[in-house]
Amino acid sequence: MATFFKWRIQHIVLWIFGGVMKTEEHGHVDIKEEIFVTLAGPFQHIFIYIGAFALSGWGGAVSPILPPSITDLILYYNTVIFLFNLIPIWPLDGGKLMFSFLTLFKPYRQAYNLTIILSMIASLGLLIIPLFVTPFTLSSFFIFIFLLMENRTEWKHRYYVFIRFLLKRYEGRTPIRGIQSLHVPHQYSLMDVFAHFRRDKKHSIYVMFPGSERQSIDESDCLRSYFHEKNYNQTVGDIIENLNRH
Repeated sequence: MATFFKWRIQHIVLWIFGGVMKTEEHGHVDIKEEIFVTLAGPFQHIFIYIGAFALSGWGGAVSPILPPSITDLILYYNTVIFLFNLIPIWPLDGGKLMFSFLTLFKPYRQAYNLTIILSMIASLGLLIIPLFVTPFTLSSFFIFIFLLMENRTEWKHRYYVFIRFLLKRYEGRTPIRGIQSLHVPHQYSLMDVFAHFRRDKKHSIYVMFPGSERQSIDESDCLRSYFHEKNYNQTVGDIIENLNRH
């Protein structure tokens, strides 16, 4: 599915519970396209179910190719891996779907941070629950430890993920499917303004000055001021005053 949409695939990492595709496109393309690519992973389990039922003789309709014990084992592990990958923990498919849906309602930065926080909470919860409720298994313990550490690493890199999102937006490499206005105070830094940016939306930014004065600035001017002119410490009010002088 990623190849169909012409995504640039860096590599695929095979884990005990499936594979994880590393790509530059995730989080920067059309949300519907991203959801299709994510759902393509769990969809493969349908083919495994069909293959297992065929090998079992379609429930007794024809002679089975494999003994029932083998097909039952295939169905069991296929179901376990299928449901496991739908747990809302990044970078499982469930976690990626959670991030995609959160970006429909929240700014990109907030949605990404919330995804990682919820993933760490879920990983920690699923790590602790088996110690008191369900039978403890060492394999599940190490899997959730791994997911917890993976999300801890993602949390450390959250700033760079957001900068990459802004950079692709500055380069015009993100889809736009609507316009949304932002109202911000003049003392906001550029990064404070960027924190309100949403996927698939182009923003008209209205800056509020003392005395109820309001001036507008296009998001492209803010992005150019940050990445090209390197005005990291100036407020959005300063940027407007500089533009007015020129």
